[in-house]
Order: sequence, then structure tokens, then C-alpha cells
Amino acid sequence: MNQMVKNPFQQTAVSEALPNTMTEVKAQREASEIQAMVFMAKQFPRNQIQAADRILNACTRQTLADFAVYSYPRGGQNVEGPSIRLAEVLAQNWGNLDFGIRELSQENGVSTVEAYAWDLETNVRQAKVFQVAHKRMAKGGTKTLTDPRDIYEMVANQGSRRLRACILSIIPGDIVEAALAQCSVTQAASVGATPEEIKETIRKLTATMGKFGITAENIQDRYQCRLEAIRPAQIVELRKIYTSLKDGMSKPSDWFAIQEVKKSDAQDLNAMVDGAAAVEVKPETTTEPTKPTPTEEQFAALIEAVSTGVKEVSEVLEAYALTEEQAAEINAL
Repeated sequence: MNQMVKNPFQQTAVSEALPNTMTEVKAQREASEIQAMVFMAKQFPRNQIQAADRILNACTRQTLADFAVYSYPRGGQNVEGPSIRLAEVLAQNWGNLDFGIRELSQENGVSTVEAYAWDLETNVRQAKVFQVAHKRMAKGGTKTLTDPRDIYEMVANQGSRRLRACILSIIPGDIVEAALAQCSVTQAASVGATPEEIKETIRKLTATMGKFGITAENIQDRYQCRLEAIRPAQIVELRKIYTSLKDGMSKPSDWFAIQEVKKSDAQDLNAMVDGAAAVEVKPETTTEPTKPTPTEEQFAALIEAVSTGVKEVSEVLEAYALTEEQAAEINAL
């Protein structure tokens, strides 16, 4: 019988077969998990009425409503929308959604990240793949990030915006609008019923805005009224502005007339944003030249100069440090 010669290029080594086996096992496990999620979603479909009720009930919580809406200026108008916190609540209560952020790769100081949202019932999926450079603007320059924690926070911050867009493209728009309306009602009710409660709300909000270098004077200049005269609708707007600043959607100068900070004061402003106490910058003091004190002989010469009209009385008083008796004698001439 003819025998086949063994192919020398055939991969039969254990060291070469093991990675392929591990990859196949991982792929099978992920496929099984996905099949299980889809199966459970089909077996227990969402009740849209109950899901909408859960969302509206969640929006009655003041802690959620205060950070549910962001706002930023564009083209002379304020653009508002649901924040990432509200988007997460919508996804959790809508049900049968798989959403999240995952890092696909990390090399050469750049992370490739994917944000996704998948409706397991309707098989509608939204995904956004983007890159995040491991750099951060600091003190007028660019700082390269090397700490894994800093890199993780940078990726999470950039990914949350894409994740919000993916979630909002999956959930029906009328549900999102109803949630925003309920959050507005909750915010208006939480301002306070009595003048004392409104003043306390304004005080806390002013202290919170101070983390971004925004003073009470800046708020008064924006609304052209005293701080205690701010209306409830304006308090709601300030909360939206704070959410926008916190999420990085805008900067303080977009909303308030804040003077530009000098480079020497940039460190103080960064410390203020981080919640630390700003270092007091002492103004430069200019020392005026001291006036000479005349001797007895010099004073006698000054008396003679004033008497003969060579010098004026005011000229002598401004140029020399005279005693009270000398000044009175000069003025008597």
C-alpha cells in the first residue's frame, strides 16, 4: 500500500494548538452568553407600559432630576438634552438592553474603545468605535498620561458621551421626552416653597458653582438681579449649567462673564476646580522714594530761597520731609 508522507508544515505541536483552542473556547462561551440573553429577552419581553411607569417614577427623585439634563450654548441658544446619568436610568428601566463601554486595544499611547447599546428583543444595535489619546491639557500644555488610573478615567469620560448617544438612539424618543418633562417638574418642585427654603437652595447652588471659579457676582451679572431675587426657573437653569460643566459639555466662560486668567494664576484656578483652597495672590507693592529731611543749614538755605522767590512754598513741601515747626515756618513766608 502507498503511504502518505506527513506534511512537515502541519501544526500539530501542543504549543501551537493551545492558543487556538483557548480562543475557540472563549468565542464559544461568548456566543453562549449572547444566545442566553436573547433567549431570556424573547421569553420575558418588556411591558412597555410598566417600563414607562418605572422610568417616570425614577425621574421623581430629586437626586436624579438635578443631574438629568445638561445645557450648553450654541448659536445664541441653549441646547438641552439628557445626561449620561439619565440615559443609564432609561436603559435600566426599559429592560432587555445590553449596553456598555469596552476597550478593544491599547498601543502607542492610544486606546481604541467601543461604546454600544443593543436591544435584545428587536435586535437593534448601535455601536460607536473611537480612539482616546492618553493625553490631557494641563496648565496651557499637553500632559502625557502614564498612570493606569488616569488612563481609565480618561477612557470612561470619553466613552460615556458615546454611550449616551447609543442608548438614546435605541429607546423611543417619546419616552425620553416624557422623562425630561418629569425631571423638569421635579426640579421646579425641589426649589422650595418658602423664601427660607429658596435662599438655602441658592446658597448651596452658589457654593457648588464655586468649584468652577464662578462667584455670586457672576451669577448676579448673568440674571441682572440680586442673588436672593433669583426666580425658581433660573435656579433650574443653573442646575442644568452645573451638569453641563461637570460633564465637560461647556466651560464657565460660555455662561458667565469671567475674566481671562493669567498664566501665573492658572495653578490657582486648577486648585479651585479640584476643590482645593486657592492660593492668595498678593498684589505687587511699589515703594515710593523717601523724601530727604533737611539739616539746620539746609533748612536755613531753603528759607532764604523761598524768601527771595527762588523756590515756591508748595515745591519745598512736596520735595522735603519737614517737621511740623519747619512746615509752619515755611508756610508763614
